[in-house]
Amino acid sequence: MGLRIGQGFDVHRFCDGGRLVVGGVELPFDRGVEAHSDGDVLLHAISDALLGAVADGDIGTHFPDSDPQWRGADSVQLLAAVNQRVAARGYRINNLDTTILAQAPRMAAHIPAMRDIIAATLEVARDDVSIKATTTERLGFVGRGEGIAAQAVVLLTHHG
Repeated sequence: MGLRIGQGFDVHRFCDGGRLVVGGVELPFDRGVEAHSDGDVLLHAISDALLGAVADGDIGTHFPDSDPQWRGADSVQLLAAVNQRVAARGYRINNLDTTILAQAPRMAAHIPAMRDIIAATLEVARDDVSIKATTTERLGFVGRGEGIAAQAVVLLTHHG
């Protein structure tokens, strides 16, 4: 049985105005993020973990910020495209474990909806998607409220 592990990380700086989308959910918050797409750090980290597991570059390779067609792109659609690339190589997701790093806003109430969106997009069971959130105890750029980050680890199984 062929197993592949991938890890991903993404970070975005907060800015005045705009939207804050995390895990496909638009969160009520007084700031958005600086980004070429919708800036969904969680879905970007998951995409990078998936691409890394199959040694297929990263999200910037496939959806470069230098290409105007990806301006404001919906990261749910980008994640679906990445999932198709992984499936085309004969792999399926065994499980996904993620962590959102944010001093604010609070994530707990939104995690169930994020899990539903991610599971549906990746065509896996909700129980195969873990999302945790933590602060950095007011340390570093996250703790100072300058931005938000996410990390993801995925285990793939070859099924072909």
